[in-house]
Amino acid sequence: MTAETDPRARAGTYIAPHGLYEQNKALPFLGRVSCNRKRLVAGEWTELELVYEVGAVGLADGAWLKLAFKFYSDWALFQTSDPTGANYVSAEYHAGPLRPGQSPSTVQGLKVRFDQKGHERPFQKAIVIDVIDGYLNPGDRIVIRLGDRRQGGGGTRVQSFVEKNFRFRMFIDPLGSSKFAEVPGDCVLDIVPGAPSASALVMPRLVAPVLPFDVVVRLEDVWGNVCRDQAPRGELYLTDPAGGVQSQPLEFSRDGWSVARVRNVRLEREGEWRFEVLVEGIATPAVGFVQVEPLAQAQRPLYADLHVHSHDTVGTNDTFYNLAYGRDVAALDILGYTVNDFNIKQTDWERAVEIIAGLNEPGRFVCYPGTEWCGNSSAGGDRNVVFLGEGKPRFPFDAEGRSVRSFEWNELTAGAIRPGVWPVDELYAAYADDPENHLMIPHVGGRRCILDWHHPELERLVEVGSSWGQFHWFYTDALSRGYRVGASAAGDEHQGRCGGGAPATAVFGSRGGLTGVLADSLDRASVARALRARRTFATTGERGFASLRFGASWMGEVVSGKLNEPLIYRLLGDQGWEQIQLFDADRLIWSRDLNADVGLSERKVRVRLAGARIKDRYRAANWVGEITVTGAAILDVRGVGFDHPEQRAWRKDVTTVGFTTATHGDTDAIELTLSSLAGIEIEVHGTITGYVKVGDALHPPPHVHAPRFGLKVTGAELLEGGRAGTLSGVELEVAVERITEGALPRDAGGKIDLSPLGLTKGVEHPLFITARQRDQSRIWTSPIFLTPVD
Repeated sequence: MTAETDPRARAGTYIAPHGLYEQNKALPFLGRVSCNRKRLVAGEWTELELVYEVGAVGLADGAWLKLAFKFYSDWALFQTSDPTGANYVSAEYHAGPLRPGQSPSTVQGLKVRFDQKGHERPFQKAIVIDVIDGYLNPGDRIVIRLGDRRQGGGGTRVQSFVEKNFRFRMFIDPLGSSKFAEVPGDCVLDIVPGAPSASALVMPRLVAPVLPFDVVVRLEDVWGNVCRDQAPRGELYLTDPAGGVQSQPLEFSRDGWSVARVRNVRLEREGEWRFEVLVEGIATPAVGFVQVEPLAQAQRPLYADLHVHSHDTVGTNDTFYNLAYGRDVAALDILGYTVNDFNIKQTDWERAVEIIAGLNEPGRFVCYPGTEWCGNSSAGGDRNVVFLGEGKPRFPFDAEGRSVRSFEWNELTAGAIRPGVWPVDELYAAYADDPENHLMIPHVGGRRCILDWHHPELERLVEVGSSWGQFHWFYTDALSRGYRVGASAAGDEHQGRCGGGAPATAVFGSRGGLTGVLADSLDRASVARALRARRTFATTGERGFASLRFGASWMGEVVSGKLNEPLIYRLLGDQGWEQIQLFDADRLIWSRDLNADVGLSERKVRVRLAGARIKDRYRAANWVGEITVTGAAILDVRGVGFDHPEQRAWRKDVTTVGFTTATHGDTDAIELTLSSLAGIEIEVHGTITGYVKVGDALHPPPHVHAPRFGLKVTGAELLEGGRAGTLSGVELEVAVERITEGALPRDAGGKIDLSPLGLTKGVEHPLFITARQRDQSRIWTSPIFLTPVD
């Protein structure tokens, strides 16, 4: 530094610590942050150390810092109250060297807390560190340990899903003014899949004879991530309806996703074919079924996920990754790329539209661009807009240059919020002139849709399920208002695993859904017609099949007819159907108990937990409890419908089973095999807690409307039919019931006589089927909108 460039040359004579000026000028002004790891395995337990070195700015008395990461991450919640427990986070101060004449820092300590909404989107989850009673000098260090093990803690459980370039970002308030600045240089880690734990088999459930289709087999780790660079020996076995077996080897890709694709499989013999995958090193085979039979026109199901995010807004990994995953790993027929409309930068949107156009391939893979209008519930709530037509989508501006965003806010808007089309009335106005090329889907996610608003030409489907949960109540709400809408389900997951992907452990706690589409052919125009015609069914991520007919009319249609004509349904699954229900909007009018049809067991019972706390964003009901059995021996315990390894049931002692799980509108269950039901008593009891936004993760807040649950049932009551208890919440329920030990049917169908079901003549009745399998997966048909006549 010369006299011409050194500002001190103008200062004259003064006193200062020797060499401190040069030392501080060599430091980054806002400091720097580093991490001791570059690569983590999804879901692993570890201790992670991050170090913040105070920059030239220093930290004032009363300053605070935030180590933030993205909200969609399901990294285990950190706690600060038990240093001997898991997920303990700590921060400690280390003074740097002093220069001659420099005073030491005066900081007395650091106080740490964790806040799930402690900073701005997308870096909302934050470890907040307060500087207590004093200041810090440049060059001082703050060491942050995630999963501090020094006092015996078990470490921290890493995010359960794969992400390239996961980021921790440091924000500091150097002046204690609550104005935060971003420290340049994130801590960047790659979160990679673990070892293969299971194989997954993906194929259509229903095909016509000799119609070619592909079979996809993928290797997954224990958290449902697709493994990479693994190529073990594998074999695919096909058993035809007559019992004949054929096989062929599987060739997994040695580079990239561990996926094997068997192309152009053709099955001629009619009936149910059984597919089984055996892979070296994986104990349990994957099994699936394909029904082969002549199909009515447009009956072959195509599978769609119309709500897929990438890191352009709030997803994980880039756009090409997510779309290619949907095509090559999830083996989707149809994908809808979705951006949060307020958050997407125009350059990113234009690049994504180009990628979508390049991947769209009639006959193989249909891909649509789309947006998520992110209106607050009070303004109508979230609606997805799928651009069904060819050419440039009408976003982010219409032909006259008017914005069609809800509002605009992202990194480039410097904190300002620019209003766009708001409320939802203006969104309708933006697309109402061209409904054939637009599909609007109200959905329940963060800002849940409010059905006080409805556009009959644009809104042809509603989202009955996604990674946010299951929303039977939302579907029936729409139909009970007289809206002619069909069923759809989608991913809306933010973990880069579209197409029925595995759940995370946080707010996206359900398996992503799929929409079954009955289209004439696999191209944009044909699929668009089927979607708008409501020729759809919705699943909770499985490749099942459901259809509903009245005479020559299919689900989705509006029809008049006499009640001497039966309603005809067909269901194809893989785990066995246990319950089928027919609804007239929100009214249950017919049901079939297939456990009873097959024959209820004299020793096998189930405790079933279902529902959600609330309808809004943080809806999960977190169940912790016990099942006590007196008067009989517990021979076996099995969890059913659990979504990930942290949901589980276990034997506590001879008479007691413990469990912990969470439901987001879905159903979880614990099956018990007992020595006898005669003279026994079963008691289920525990607590329901909710979302920990701020506070101690070890003591989550109780569900205020039902903090505790309990249910007692005797063997005599079980033999008469079991018991269920409804709790205050959203379809929140605990039940104890008998089930069958026999095989439930994978193919269930029949005719329903409508004449005794109380349907009013001259009034339109939206009739739909919903069904549940043994593993608690579900399916919904779109309604037939039937007006009975004389």
